[in-house]
Amino acid sequence: MLMIYCIVEVAQADPVRVRLMPRWLWAVSVILLPGIGALAWLVFGRPSAGSSGGPKSRPRAPDDDPDFLRGL
Repeated sequence: MLMIYCIVEVAQADPVRVRLMPRWLWAVSVILLPGIGALAWLVFGRPSAGSSGGPKSRPRAPDDDPDFLRGL
């Protein structure tokens, strides 16, 4: 179950945020080294929660934008 979870997680991970190795190499290591590869992915390869640069901001509504309001 851990191996299947890790393969799915590797496939869904953002390639830019994956650490240490390219995503395809992580997939190969999880498949060829089922226990060690899966644990290595969880510890060393999985993108950390803080690596995204913070939470994504939602687009602001036009009435929240001071430049838009000045132009009215």
